[in-house]
Amino acid sequence: MLSRRKLRFRLIVSFALFGFGLSALFAFAALNIRTRVEDQLVNASLLDDARYANHYAQEHPNAPGPGSQLITGMTKSDRTLYKAPLAWQGLDTGVHDIFEQGEDGKQHHYKLAVYRENHIISFVRYDVTREELGKQQLLISVIAAVFLFGLLSLAIGLWLSRKVLKPVSELATRLRDFRKAGKAEPLASHFANDEVGELALALDEYAARLTAMVERDREFNSDVSHELRTPLAVIASTTELLQGSPDLTDKLRERLKRIERASRQATELIEALLLLSRAERRGPTRGETTEVAKVAADVIESQRPQMRDKPLDIELTIRDAVSVNAPASVLSVALTNLIGNAIKYTLEGQVKVEVGSGRIEVIDTGPGIKPEDAERLFQRGVRGEGAGGSGAGLGLAIVRRLCDLYGWQVSMRPRNDANGAIASLVF
Repeated sequence: MLSRRKLRFRLIVSFALFGFGLSALFAFAALNIRTRVEDQLVNASLLDDARYANHYAQEHPNAPGPGSQLITGMTKSDRTLYKAPLAWQGLDTGVHDIFEQGEDGKQHHYKLAVYRENHIISFVRYDVTREELGKQQLLISVIAAVFLFGLLSLAIGLWLSRKVLKPVSELATRLRDFRKAGKAEPLASHFANDEVGELALALDEYAARLTAMVERDREFNSDVSHELRTPLAVIASTTELLQGSPDLTDKLRERLKRIERASRQATELIEALLLLSRAERRGPTRGETTEVAKVAADVIESQRPQMRDKPLDIELTIRDAVSVNAPASVLSVALTNLIGNAIKYTLEGQVKVEVGSGRIEVIDTGPGIKPEDAERLFQRGVRGEGAGGSGAGLGLAIVRRLCDLYGWQVSMRPRNDANGAIASLVF
C-alpha cells in the first residue's frame, strides 16, 4: 500500500517545492536573458569598432602600415586592434569566439570581431575571461538566493499550514469530544462561514440524520420486542395448557411439543437479535453464565424433528464442562444454526456434537464443503451447496455477528478422515 501522508505535510512540501521551483525558474530566466543581451551588446559593439577601424584605414591610406594590411597601434580599453595571425585571415565578417594563451601564460577566452571591405581586413579582439568570472560569481549568488527563497517558502508553508489547518484540527477535536460525551452538539456555530464552516454544517446535518435513524431503530426494536413477544407468550402458554389435557393422543401431544419448541426458538431468536442490535451500539451484555452442554442438549432435542425419516444419529459428547459469560438465548441461536445446518445437509450417517477444551464442535457426515468456500459461508446471503430453496443465507451471518460481539471464533472446515464438515465455535 502507498504510504498516506498527512494533509499538513503535503501542503508544506507542495508550497516548498512551488517556491523553490519558481525561484529556480526565475533565476534561470534572468541568467539566460542577461547572457543573451550581454552577448548581443558586446558583439554589436565589437563589430562597430572593427567597421570603424576598416573605414579609418580606407580614409587614411598613409597611416602606419599599408592600407591593405592590418591596422595596428589602436587600443580602446580591452579591445585591441593589431596584426592578426594567419589563422584569422580566413574568418568571415562577424564575431567569433577564440581561445588563446594570454600574456600571463593562461588560457583566455576572447571575442574576435572581423570586418572585410575593399580588400582591407580589420580585427578587434576582446578578452571576456573576466566577464566569465563575474558570471560564475553571479551564478553562485543566484543559486544561494534560490536556496534561500526555498527555505523561506518552507517556513511560510509551515506557518500557513498551521494557520489553514487549525480550524480542521479544531473540528476533529470537537468531534472526538462529542464521541466521548456520547451526545452530538451543533458544530457550525463554532466556525466561520467558510469551507470549514460548510463542512461543519454538513456534519451537523449528517449527525441529525444518524440520530433520527438511531431513534427509529430504537423505536422499532421496542415495538418488535413488545408486539412479537406477546403473541409468542400466548402461544407458549396456550400450548402448555393444551398439553395438560387428559384426552390428548400421543400424536397431538408430539405436535404440541413441536409448537412449543418452535415458539421457544422464535422467542430466543428475537431476544438474540434485539440484544445484538442494542449491543452493537452499546457493547455486549455480560454477567449471565450459561452452561454450553445444557444449551447444546436443548438445541439437539429441538432439532430432532428435522431428521424426519433420515437414517441419521445425533450424539452429544461432553468432555469438559464449558461455561460462557453470555445469555442463553445468544448461545442457543448460534448452536441452533450450526447444529441445524449439520442435520439439514446430512442425509445419512451421524451428527456428533462435542463439548470440551473451551469450545464446541459439530461434526457431520454430509457432503462437506470446499476449503475455499469455508469463510464465504459466513457472508450474508450465501448458502451452501445442496441448500435447495430453504433458507436465505442469513443464519451463519447472524452467528458471525454474535461471535464478533462476544469475542468468540466460529469457523467451518472440511473433514480429513471422511466426508463431511466440522463447525467449530471457540469461546
